[in-house]
Amino acid sequence: MTIIGKDRPGLIESVASLVAENSGNWLESRMSRLGGQFAGILRITLPSNKEEALVSALGSLKSRGLNVIIQRDNEDKPTAERPVAELTLVGQDRPGIVRQISQTLARFGINVEEFETQCSSAPMSGETLFQANARVQLPADFSSAELRKELEKIAADLMVEIKWNEIRETNR
Repeated sequence: MTIIGKDRPGLIESVASLVAENSGNWLESRMSRLGGQFAGILRITLPSNKEEALVSALGSLKSRGLNVIIQRDNEDKPTAERPVAELTLVGQDRPGIVRQISQTLARFGINVEEFETQCSSAPMSGETLFQANARVQLPADFSSAELRKELEKIAADLMVEIKWNEIRETNR
């Protein structure tokens, strides 16, 4: 499910209580506050006879300013395991950085699993620094030589530092 609402104490607890009251189990989640809003995605399991009651209970949170979107996960077979990599980018902020990186990754058939960005003030100059961290899943027949060349071109063009680290572990 996905949750979003104006940030305030107790948002996670309101969802967690309803999940527990309906015999659900909280499996995994990613949640964050951004721009005064709180957003998160989470996976739960629960007995099928409790599903309707939980959906109704979660719907009641809208009156308290929390929007909940439920997506049922009926996928029984696991996805094929593939190698993963981490990409880190740091440089002076400017429009188009995310677009250039994401277009390149998509062109190589690379799936972005996690993506986090932030802007901060550079220690000495005070200029705005853009930082991005991504965890990506690589295609089965992937060769990093061409991608590395493309990332070097982007780094030179945007005057940013890009680090690429292939990890031996497979997706979770």
